[in-house]
Amino acid sequence: MNRLKLYIQLTRLDKPIGIVLLLWPTLGALWLASNGQPDWRLVLIFTLGTVLMRSAGCAVNDYADLDFDKYVKRTAERPLTSGKLAAWEGLAVAAALALISFALILPLNLLTKELSVAAVSIAASYPYFKRFFAIPQAYLGIAFGFGIPMAYAAVQATVPPVAWALLGANILWAIAYDTEYAMVDRDDDLKIGIKTSAITFGRFDVLAIMLCYAASGVIVLLVGWRYGLHTWFPAGLLLALGCALYHYTLIRGRERMRCFAAFRHNNWLGAAVFAGIALNFGLF
Repeated sequence: MNRLKLYIQLTRLDKPIGIVLLLWPTLGALWLASNGQPDWRLVLIFTLGTVLMRSAGCAVNDYADLDFDKYVKRTAERPLTSGKLAAWEGLAVAAALALISFALILPLNLLTKELSVAAVSIAASYPYFKRFFAIPQAYLGIAFGFGIPMAYAAVQATVPPVAWALLGANILWAIAYDTEYAMVDRDDDLKIGIKTSAITFGRFDVLAIMLCYAASGVIVLLVGWRYGLHTWFPAGLLLALGCALYHYTLIRGRERMRCFAAFRHNNWLGAAVFAGIALNFGLF
């Protein structure tokens, strides 16, 4: 049981915030691509795939950061860096979860399978971008949003421009919420030489976060208009705007735990946008 707990910690199944941050945009894309009538088998496949790939990504991340996490207060006790699990176990878990995830999409079309290979490659390479890329959160946004083009591919057998626009919105959203997350570790990251948007933006970090929220919201709003969504969809975006403004009140003082609270609250922002889409198509 103790070892099972370590594997749960490795894959962050005890911290599902990462799962929902991937899931809301993916579900939104499924609803939009199918005009509000997604095949429930696809909903199940993409939901399970999101859980599996996020868990695999966490294991890869901990393997890549094995020699860094021990110097960061928040991550020092993670299973790999603390030596409670061997490094090879992290890779084995990641590979097994990725294979199971790929097995889930075997019934789907070729384009979806091809995009899944790209998704795995992006997820696996993300941890290494922190070594040299000034805003790795942008790359994380691609990894966290790749379910969007995959959802369109699964439903329409093509990836239209609107899907890439939604991916762009997701990248901006990810920069916003992961910069909040990075603000928690900024002091430690400066010491060990890890690059993050919180360091790159410096004293403009709060402004950058709010601008990314705004730009992401504008793109999603334009996509909604493209689909002719009104009433519930704008209401969902207004709720999301309220969440973003609440996050400003949390992060403006740059206090570690309040920044972390803002990051976690993005679950509700994503949920508000998805609810607006789903309600407009008459799900509830």
